[in-house]
Amino acid sequence: MPSKAAKRTIWIFAGLAVFALGFIALIPYVASTQIVRNRIASELSAWSGYRVVLSGIPSLHVWPSFHAELADVSLQEWGRPDEPPVLRAERIDIELSPIAALRGEIAFTKVALLRPVLRVSDQDSAIPFPVPPRGGRMLRAIETARAVVDENPAQPDTARMPSDPLGALEFVDGRVLRVDADGEHEVLSSITGRGAWNTLQRPASVSLKAIWRGEGIAVEAGVQQPLALLAGGNSRVSVSLSSSPLTGSFEGLATFSRRGFVDGVAKLSSPSLRRALEWSRADISPGAVTGNASISGRLIGDAQRMKLEGAQLSFGGHPGNGLLDFSFAGAMPALSGTLAFQSLDMRAFLGAFVQLPDEQGRWNGPIELDFSRQLQLDLRLSAARATAGQIELGQLAATAQINEGLAAFDISDSTAFGGAVQASLRIDRRDADQAEIRFLASDVDFRAFGAATGLGAALPQAKATISAIISGPADNWESMLAGGGGSISVKLGQGSVAWFDLDAFRERASTGGFFPLRDMPAGTIAFESAEFRSTVMSGVARLDTAKVKQARQVIAFTGILPLVGQGIALSGTILPRDPAEAVEPKPTAQIAPLAAFFVGGSWRSPFVSPILSDFPLE
Repeated sequence: MPSKAAKRTIWIFAGLAVFALGFIALIPYVASTQIVRNRIASELSAWSGYRVVLSGIPSLHVWPSFHAELADVSLQEWGRPDEPPVLRAERIDIELSPIAALRGEIAFTKVALLRPVLRVSDQDSAIPFPVPPRGGRMLRAIETARAVVDENPAQPDTARMPSDPLGALEFVDGRVLRVDADGEHEVLSSITGRGAWNTLQRPASVSLKAIWRGEGIAVEAGVQQPLALLAGGNSRVSVSLSSSPLTGSFEGLATFSRRGFVDGVAKLSSPSLRRALEWSRADISPGAVTGNASISGRLIGDAQRMKLEGAQLSFGGHPGNGLLDFSFAGAMPALSGTLAFQSLDMRAFLGAFVQLPDEQGRWNGPIELDFSRQLQLDLRLSAARATAGQIELGQLAATAQINEGLAAFDISDSTAFGGAVQASLRIDRRDADQAEIRFLASDVDFRAFGAATGLGAALPQAKATISAIISGPADNWESMLAGGGGSISVKLGQGSVAWFDLDAFRERASTGGFFPLRDMPAGTIAFESAEFRSTVMSGVARLDTAKVKQARQVIAFTGILPLVGQGIALSGTILPRDPAEAVEPKPTAQIAPLAAFFVGGSWRSPFVSPILSDFPLE
């Protein structure tokens, strides 16, 4: 026989079982009469501040969890029933507290939205937001928190802020539509993620994946004091973005008050700057931009001005550091700063701002300067080593400036070919629509310069000073050269040409007939000095002075050299020279030439034809 204690225990468990069964059986009845019909819509409206419309019939489920399913739910502005809803979801699943349901109350523990569509628009801010509600529990909580923040903005008393429970929010296959005068445009699609904000005083976090402009993105964000942040106070914030074209993150202090403020570590990187620009759909042609880029540092500032202190950046695999200043107060953003590199690819750097001729030297591409309409720029650059195509530079000091249609890129100082090199590129889109190239090389190895710039390795071995100024229409590079004007001059000191036998040339020229210059036997021509000066008009350089002085003779040239096409048309004479001659030589018209010839063809493959002695020479 069971003891009285055992019987008592059995009756206790049986009573608990009956109570549990009654509790479970009672929930749907209480819920169906007090929650689903009367309270869920009003509670959603009370929290959001929008009018909640339930087009479908709600259903309640007890197992495996106590939750309600709401079909075809819309959140609309009060008093505007004909406007598209701010938020619409095919279904909303709400997990409820069963204890609160028995008391006739409602408490959400989790809300899941299936295929929601959120509409946003420009609300006098850089980022589009939904139309703000006119009231609601959340808005009142923010106003209460704002009063606490205003009392002590630096350290508000968070214990006095509302602590209403919230819960978790999930969303599956959502979309964001931007509404403007032209209609609705999809901004984000395939949005799936989860947000957690247990109570208004606790930290909040969100994690989502979506598709933006055809690329998958993943966003993680966390806010230590979200209610204080919404009320205009400060909070620790962490945000990260991951995608194939671009990766970025920020971790630090932030506030939304007035013009906002951030102070923290920011990082941004892209495996291909060209792809990132294309993905951003900015009105900027990517031009010759290639390679990876990254930047990081301490970001401090507000919506008007930001600084990136201790900036660490890498451009095309070339690391650098410095200080950057961003200004958003004017009609267009402005970027200024100072950057120092150990090494720098000047072609890749300039290619970020203007489309350059390709690496094969083709100049028929357009001179794109889209950045001049999007950004003001003022950068100071330095590099221990730099490259500009095949040219290697040392101790580089340069500037890059863009301001309202005028772009100026200057190399104010650098070393190359054993001498000093300066260069500048200016593109003026304001009125004249002109481009100008300036180049000055002092005391450089002329033969090494020719090999690096594509002029060939057959140039004389001598120290040289080279000056060039070319300006022309800024339509494309070829038309700028073909229609440009300016001047080109080269001065050579004592040197030699190691591939040419002048005596064999004179002998060959005396026999008449065309012959290629490359057929001449090798030899060495020593000279004391050489000077070439030309005036450029309509893309053609006309020689004003062209003389090569040797100990006993002078080689003089006249003619033209088109800048486009590498063609040449020169007349040359070899004149005798008295080594004891004074500084002022005799007029060339009084001296009979030792030889006269014509050089035609192209710069890379010239042909020579002797000129008969009874023809007048220019």
